[in-house]
Amino acid sequence: MRVKPAEHSASDVLENSEPKMSRDSVHIKSFRVQNFRRLKNVRVDLDKQTTIFVGANNSGKTSATHVFQRFLDPKVRFQIYDFSADCWDTFNSFDPVTGDAESDLPKIYFDLWFEVDDDNMHRVLDLLPGLDWDGEPVGLRMIYAPRDPSSLVANYQKSRKDRKLPDEHSDGAYKPWPLDLTDYLTKRLTSEYEVKYYVLDARQCDADLIPKAGYHPFYLGTNASGAGAMVSALIKVDFLNAQRHLTDSESHGRAEDLSRRLSRYYQRNLDKFETDLDALSAIANSESALNEHFAQAFDSILKSIEHLGYPGATNAGLVVKASFNVQNVLSTSARVHYMLPSVNGALLPESSQVLPDQYNGLGFKNLIYMAVEILDFHHAWEDVEGQRPPVHLIMIEEPEAHLHAQLQQVFIRRVFELLPEAKPGFHTQMVVTTHSSHILYESSFKPIRYFCRDKGAQATHRSDVKNLSVFYNGEEEATRNFLQQYLKLTHCDLFFADAAVLVEGNVERLLLPLIIERKFPALKACHLTILEVGGAFAHKFQELLDFLEITTLVITDLDSVEAPEETSVEAKESEGGHACKTTEPRAITSNETLKHWFPKLTTIDEFLDLPDSEKIVKGADKEDGNIRVAYQTRRLAEWGTGAVELAGRTLEEAFALENLSWTQEPSRRAVGLSIPKSGQLTLEELHDALFKRVRNLDKTRFALGLIAEQDAAWRPPRYIMDGLIWLRERLLSQPAGPSSGEGRGV
Repeated sequence: MRVKPAEHSASDVLENSEPKMSRDSVHIKSFRVQNFRRLKNVRVDLDKQTTIFVGANNSGKTSATHVFQRFLDPKVRFQIYDFSADCWDTFNSFDPVTGDAESDLPKIYFDLWFEVDDDNMHRVLDLLPGLDWDGEPVGLRMIYAPRDPSSLVANYQKSRKDRKLPDEHSDGAYKPWPLDLTDYLTKRLTSEYEVKYYVLDARQCDADLIPKAGYHPFYLGTNASGAGAMVSALIKVDFLNAQRHLTDSESHGRAEDLSRRLSRYYQRNLDKFETDLDALSAIANSESALNEHFAQAFDSILKSIEHLGYPGATNAGLVVKASFNVQNVLSTSARVHYMLPSVNGALLPESSQVLPDQYNGLGFKNLIYMAVEILDFHHAWEDVEGQRPPVHLIMIEEPEAHLHAQLQQVFIRRVFELLPEAKPGFHTQMVVTTHSSHILYESSFKPIRYFCRDKGAQATHRSDVKNLSVFYNGEEEATRNFLQQYLKLTHCDLFFADAAVLVEGNVERLLLPLIIERKFPALKACHLTILEVGGAFAHKFQELLDFLEITTLVITDLDSVEAPEETSVEAKESEGGHACKTTEPRAITSNETLKHWFPKLTTIDEFLDLPDSEKIVKGADKEDGNIRVAYQTRRLAEWGTGAVELAGRTLEEAFALENLSWTQEPSRRAVGLSIPKSGQLTLEELHDALFKRVRNLDKTRFALGLIAEQDAAWRPPRYIMDGLIWLRERLLSQPAGPSSGEGRGV
């Protein structure tokens, strides 16, 4: 088999035709998980075609895919660690004497909801809640629960009674098993627990598909009674794990190579090729030609062996014959090769040199590997013996492994087009987990499901899932389009960050990492995304940030301007007059972010008097907010004999006022804030001169000058420090000790 080089066929590998979807079919609408790892109680809605799971590390994305393995793959067993962390405390607090094992012992719940049309009702007859079903979602509940609660308690008590206790004078570390119920279930879980199946009635559930109080779903049975087979007949799930170690044959078996994977694909489709007379004829001709070659090559040695003699008149002769088995031709005698292209990009003739598969990059190889794997999943689903499940769910983990940015975009754009056209009544859905902003580039908000760590009380190990199609449908079109375009153009990693920092401009974006490195090194352990949005657009992110509940620091400018003289409504709503210092009487702000998030404030003095506690923007019906706005504040400025509290209009002015002596040193001229003969000026005159200088300052050069400055004596503006202190307190449960120097000395 020969494959075109990566640079000529990356998009061709996944290019086929328009996406193929069956209009009349069964598909998964949503699933709900309770008590499984970080997923204490979450609902996840699935797109009819491709759903993308995103979120920061350890936010529950993998748990949302592994729950399908645990419940639907009989080869994968549950472990005690699959229960949510708080369930372990429940296990250990259970009293085997007075407790009710049936109701008190934790269980893992997994609800699957399907959309079914009338033409495919026959496929889910066993799951219909009644003869009066009228097109509502069809629900299936699976519960991992004790097989026999009373027997579990008796077995646990017996194990506790029979354990061998160490001598009372022993000071060893040995602790007899089981220490508690959790310890007992680490070894006995699979014998004490099993999956039980129930039918859910959507009419007995609320709008979020949560069963109403007092409703008891209809019990179907267990795997032993055949209930599990009913589920297997409805849905098939395949997993394509991240190919982090896809290597070549020279890697001494660390992972299978591409040729071996293609061999398995060939064997799965062997019955289709065994009817190919041309292929069979080619193999037979090869056998015949090789037999003639063997006869000549081994003639002398075989005759010598015959002369050795062996007692008996009817000794068998020896002959060497080739025997080609169509099942192992590819696995033992064929390898993937890459044909070299010519200068103009055309492929060279077959007789030209070709390269083995290990001579091409891992990125292109991984792309082919995943394409073959997905096709193989599909063919295996089509070839299911007996009743073919109408739903095929393919879960793909981090396809970006080994793929460069362009191939990542190609993959997510073309992945669904790999599959042949769906037959009526059958449907394929895909779930992709990713940390790649390039994969999100090809997506709108609709298929994204954002996994975030729950910030509620006592929710350290819990996650929540946000359906961005809800945000998409609820947001006004202009803002929605702006956000989608911004996220695409910047390839930002907002959906993968622990926190976001929205900054006014390029200066803040350049200086913030330096400030964090010098003053807040603990924050370097967090994944912060810094977005340059400007004061005119930061507020457009509010709805999205509130929806995602991402901790966000907004660093913006006061942007003081002269207040208009007119008193009309139109004048009051205007941006005011020319830029002015913050000390100007009746000065107002022209910053759209401040006007949007603090609509009750009008003058600069009101903004400067606002306590830090009120700079946190609280969402609707929320006691606390996840967005904190930082802007310039009054700071004591000292020059000569003068000392007064002043606030800068912009970052550059605030920096100058915070570091007056430092910026006016002759050696600091490269920074751009040095005023000629500043030593002869009063504090007020110097402030006026700095205000005018900043108006015409090359701001990028100012930032680069600070970055290049070896002297670390300058102090970041206090309002930025205050914002970063708040961010640190929100992200880090235990602030650094006094020896770290974070946020001090400024």
